[in-house]
Amino acid sequence: MEQIGSNKCFGGQQQRFRHHSAVLDCDMTFSVYLPPQAETAPVPVVWWLSGLTCTDENFVTKAGAQRYAAELGLALVAPDTSPRGQGVPDDPEGAWDFGLGAGFYVNATEEPWRGHYRMYDYVVSELPDLVGAGFPVDLARAGISGHSMGGHGALTIALRNPGRFRSVTAFSPICSPTRCPWGEKALGNYLGPDRDSWREYDASLLLAASEEHLPVLVDQGEADDFLAEQLRTELLREASAKAGYPMSIRLQPGYDHSYFFIASFIGEHLDFHASHL
Repeated sequence: MEQIGSNKCFGGQQQRFRHHSAVLDCDMTFSVYLPPQAETAPVPVVWWLSGLTCTDENFVTKAGAQRYAAELGLALVAPDTSPRGQGVPDDPEGAWDFGLGAGFYVNATEEPWRGHYRMYDYVVSELPDLVGAGFPVDLARAGISGHSMGGHGALTIALRNPGRFRSVTAFSPICSPTRCPWGEKALGNYLGPDRDSWREYDASLLLAASEEHLPVLVDQGEADDFLAEQLRTELLREASAKAGYPMSIRLQPGYDHSYFFIASFIGEHLDFHASHL
C-alpha cells in the first residue's frame, strides 16, 4: 500500500492510498479521513460509497464531511466506484452509466466483466481487511452510507451482511435496480439475463427476507431529475412498510441529485451514525 496524498483537515488527516487489489486484479485508490481522536485510540468508521462516474475523491472534496467527522470522532473511508487501469474493460460505447466508474457494487459473473468487476467482495471483504490492519479504526463500530449507485450499494451490502454495520444511510439511492434503466443495464451485463440472480442486489426486494432491523436514514431530493425513472424511492418505502422494517425516508423539497444536496445534510447523516456507534 502506497500513500499518495495527505492533508491536515479539522485537526485530523485526510489521506489517499493506492494498493493492488487481488479481488479486482488491478491497482485501486481509496481515501481515509482520520479524526484527531484517532491519534490516541481506535475510532468508529463510516464507509462511503459514491455514485456513477465518481472516484473516491468526489466525496472527499465536495461533501464537507470532515468537519463533522472531526467533531464526532469518526473515521471516513471512501473507495473508488469501479476497477480501473490497463486491461479493465469498459462500456464498448463509452457510456457513463456502465463500466468504468459504474461497478454497481456487484460481483460480475459474465464475460468480460467477471475478471475485474467484483466491487461487492472488494467493499465487503478486501478493503475492510486492509483498513482494519493498517489504520486506528474499530471495525466492530461501523456504519455505511452512499449516494445514488452508492446508496444502492450501502443498502444492499448492509442488508446482506447482518452484524457488520450498526447503521446505514443513503442519499438519493437507486432503490430497486431490477426496475430501472440504470440497474437493468448494469445487472443485465454484469450478471446475465437471469433476473432471479439480480434480486440479491435490490434493496427493495431484500427487505422481505431481512431478519436484522438496522437504523436506516434515507434522504431524497424532490427536485431530483432522476427520481421518477431511476431512483424509485416509492418502491423502497412500500417494501419497508410491507416488511415491517422501520426506516426514516425523507423527501427534501427543492433539492436535486448533486453534492450540494449531500453537503446540506451530511452533518445530520454523520450525527445519525454517531448516535449508533
